[in-house]
Amino acid sequence: MEGTFHFQVDPDRNLIVTTIAGFFDEEVYARYLAARAAAFRELRCGPNEHLSLSDLRGMNIQSQDIVTAFSSMLAQPTYQSKRLGLVIGSSLARMQLSRALGGRAGGNAQLFLDYAAAEHWVLTGETMPAA
Repeated sequence: MEGTFHFQVDPDRNLIVTTIAGFFDEEVYARYLAARAAAFRELRCGPNEHLSLSDLRGMNIQSQDIVTAFSSMLAQPTYQSKRLGLVIGSSLARMQLSRALGGRAGGNAQLFLDYAAAEHWVLTGETMPAA
């Protein structure tokens, strides 16, 4: 399945919600970067004050070139979020994403299996209370 993505921007909460699925090639990745830049322009907060929630459950295992490209993108200080919550599915995708995050994992970036838990952490900075 060719890669797809969707950005939803909530300027009132300084929040960008991204849904990413499928397999990315260089062309899809280039379109993703352009759409991402456009989404960031909709925010009204200062640099690095935004919150990001990314639903990657539909994302396929990616080529090494695309993993490297995402890694470089995530390392760019210009777009780094105050908090980045990533909702993931398969364990292989989790391993690729952990590599792409580099040193950010565990700090201002967290991996989640549950969307509601990720959203809660992104918006509050707190772990969701147990039910």
